[in-house]
Amino acid sequence: MVFAVRALAIGVFCGALGLAQNAGTPTIPQGIQVDVKALMVRGVEAYNAGNNTVAGQIFHQAAEAGDVDAMMYLGVMYGTARGVQRNYTSSLNWFLKAAEAGNSQAMCNVGILYFQGVGLPKNYVEAVRWFLRSASEGNTEAMFNVGVMLRDGLGVPLNYHEAMKWFLKADVGDSAATNAIGVLYQQGNGVDRDYAEAMTWYRKAADRGNATAMYNIGVLYEGGLGVAIDPDKAVEWYKKAAAGNSEDARVALKSLAEKK
Repeated sequence: MVFAVRALAIGVFCGALGLAQNAGTPTIPQGIQVDVKALMVRGVEAYNAGNNTVAGQIFHQAAEAGDVDAMMYLGVMYGTARGVQRNYTSSLNWFLKAAEAGNSQAMCNVGILYFQGVGLPKNYVEAVRWFLRSASEGNTEAMFNVGVMLRDGLGVPLNYHEAMKWFLKADVGDSAATNAIGVLYQQGNGVDRDYAEAMTWYRKAADRGNATAMYNIGVLYEGGLGVAIDPDKAVEWYKKAAAGNSEDARVALKSLAEKK
């Protein structure tokens, strides 16, 4: 499993810069609040312009003053080697500080570091604990991650029924969860196998831009699963998925082309 945490495709950090979501309350002395806000404006401008050295210096100043968003940026920069040497320990420390200030995305990212075993020993039990903590704050990506851990039996006993519950909770804000629900229906895990229901969820996820779901729709058309076999529609959906960066879709297109 590859974590962004994307079901059938996951990245380095789940929504690494989802800074607006449950940002927490910065512990900034009132007298310097405006200065820190001004620093962050400059820091974000530098970051977006690719001036990472300046951005890092500014985020350090703001983070030391208690700005939670700055802590998040620093966690991402150290974790992705953006403008600094990759240092997962520093990344973890900044995410922990942001998590202590109530940032749910930071909690989710700490869970991913435990899941991947970077900067600290791999520990699925701790990963689940942090995902649950983040999910309790309303973070839908963390809810999805809890579902993945339950679906795959990582750090918790495998439980498709509970995984489905978490995917349904996450569905409102995470198309990967929407796709994962479709997979459970297609595979008949925790529910009766139902290709039509799988298609419904895949289409919902695809409508929200999920390339994995687009690929899965292609699979149903190519195999005639719950629908009439339709190679043309399969190719249509594989092309959409490939445009969304699905390597599986590219492989499927090549395979179909070789059969002609």
